[in-house]
Amino acid sequence: MVDRPLTPDNRQAVQRVLLITLALNLAVVALKAAVGWLTGSLSLLADALHSVTDSANNVLGLATNRLADPQPDRDHPYGHQKFEAIGALGIAAFLGIACFEIFKSAIERLVTGGKPVTMGATALWIMLAVLGINIFVAFYERRVGLALNSKILVADARHTMSDIWVTIVVLAGLIGVWRGLNWLDVALAFPVALLVFTSGWTVLRENLPWLVDEMAIAPEAIHAQVMQVPGVVNCHNIASRGLLGRQVFIDMHLVVKPTDIRAAHVVTEAVEDRLENLYGPARITIHIEPQEYTEQEITY
Repeated sequence: MVDRPLTPDNRQAVQRVLLITLALNLAVVALKAAVGWLTGSLSLLADALHSVTDSANNVLGLATNRLADPQPDRDHPYGHQKFEAIGALGIAAFLGIACFEIFKSAIERLVTGGKPVTMGATALWIMLAVLGINIFVAFYERRVGLALNSKILVADARHTMSDIWVTIVVLAGLIGVWRGLNWLDVALAFPVALLVFTSGWTVLRENLPWLVDEMAIAPEAIHAQVMQVPGVVNCHNIASRGLLGRQVFIDMHLVVKPTDIRAAHVVTEAVEDRLENLYGPARITIHIEPQEYTEQEITY
């Protein structure tokens, strides 16, 4: 068994980004709510409620980020990184709620028509500033999230991107109301709800494999790489889990040519180095078998 270096602990950098975006998202909520209350725009007030989920996601991210320590301890010998994946699933749940609220608001406006909206140029300029803040937050979080390999930041950036589309739709609807096209706001709400749903599904799909220990690497691919290492006779019972580029756990049984422990250990080190270079960061466990052992299956 070999313990390779685990994923670097970037939690402090992630926490700093989450605090910055939390402040900006709270400003967005306040501006949308103020303009919505002053103009009487139900869609804008609903958009403000949708933006509340951005702030809630930041708070959730701060909580899970403190728990997602990549270093193992006595109670969590494989690290704590699944906490961050759980946080990303929480964001997916928020996206689902936001999608439902958009559909609900659009249907209510179709049925009841809503109260008249008093729209002016000042309100539209404020909404353009809000849109600019959302765009900055989304691209800033995504860029830093990819640089730090933080799923919570990337997922939150995706959610903020959905908020950008909602804000664009609301802004288009308000401009339509200003020009007398009262039906635009409701008509554009449905495709935006679909975009929000798609974002939530993407976050869910990306994080479920990590949580349910889905296969990370095809056993045939691992077998092909291991068999190229000098001194290897065969490998079987190959299993892997985790996420490539983040943290992968690989188990296998190995048959090697050397018969003494020291020489066999050299071969296993070569196998570990090869797999680490290909799939790292990785934590690899190898069980040595006697030369006469045969196994037809390479995986479980």
